[in-house]
Amino acid sequence: VESPAPSCLAANDSNTSPLVLELRQVTCSYIPNQPAIHDISLALHQGEILCLLGPSGCGKTTTLRVIAGFERVTAGEIVLNGTVVASPRIHLPPERRRVGMVFQEYALFPHLRVAENIGFGLQACSIDQRRARIHDLLTMMDLVGFERRYPHELSGGQQQRVALARALAPNPVLLLLDEPFSNLDPDMTYKMQDELHTLLKRTNTTTLLVTHDHEEAFAMADQIAVLHEGRLIQCDTPETIYHLPATPFVAEFVGQADFLPGTVTETGVMTEVGVFPRPIHYHGTHHVYVMVRPDDLEITATGQGTARITSRQFRGSENLYTIRLASGRLVHCTTPSTTVFPHNLAVELKTKATHTVVFDQSSYLTS
Repeated sequence: VESPAPSCLAANDSNTSPLVLELRQVTCSYIPNQPAIHDISLALHQGEILCLLGPSGCGKTTTLRVIAGFERVTAGEIVLNGTVVASPRIHLPPERRRVGMVFQEYALFPHLRVAENIGFGLQACSIDQRRARIHDLLTMMDLVGFERRYPHELSGGQQQRVALARALAPNPVLLLLDEPFSNLDPDMTYKMQDELHTLLKRTNTTTLLVTHDHEEAFAMADQIAVLHEGRLIQCDTPETIYHLPATPFVAEFVGQADFLPGTVTETGVMTEVGVFPRPIHYHGTHHVYVMVRPDDLEITATGQGTARITSRQFRGSENLYTIRLASGRLVHCTTPSTTVFPHNLAVELKTKATHTVVFDQSSYLTS
């Protein structure tokens, strides 16, 4: 019997805010019998930020496009604010869904000034209403004084703010962001992530964000939906996704992860580097693979151990060491940046994990 597809529905059960978006077993195919996304179920409540996370080609952008109305669903349905907007029989066009979208390239109109770009979707408003809304958004986005500039006269961060203001101008029920930080340098990215997160929470804007960067997802999202090969693999809080990944793929995608063979006993999980705590309520096979994060291990530089340091990466606040075990397997371990061990030093490793994540051998080998 095939297990039911994972969804964000259970993760959001405790949320009492109104339900804004629901995907019910949505499938979309560009080529017959070759779905780009398959059986996707998601739920997003008012004011939440949900991140679609995964590698290139996993179906993130397709999911975004079916929600926006740019693609038709071939199975399932999409419910927006209580109304079915997409199914095999129903397709509400994008302009009638009240969904705002910020594209990866921002897609600002080059021949329009900032104020005109922001007010583009407000043609139905009176002139006074339009001017007032544009002024409010210019103030909100810290763009006062830039209203008469053209997009090419703005920095990348300013262009992003204009694109965001244009998307928010008509008061959409849902905001979609497609890789919004991909065109910014790292310093600007961190600044804009903080500013955007603060803005979205202050305005209680329901948001769905697409990214391939797990750090970006951790910084922005209330819930993360990890996609792989067109399927939803896990949907939960950032903390749960990192500490309790559902599959080895999720474990590796959201951070450095090594996997060591282990044997589950009554006292713990025995591995080459030591004993890990026995998982609570574990009833699986005795022979498993144990997920090991770099902060699960501690180096003891005795010069007598059977493991050896093969490389060190300086990462500012910490060092990341690669260590070859007696079996030839590699593991990774972090230390404070001031703790430096020489290359090829013989060391001992001590486990310091507070919880253990294990996968049976079949799930590890097929993930």
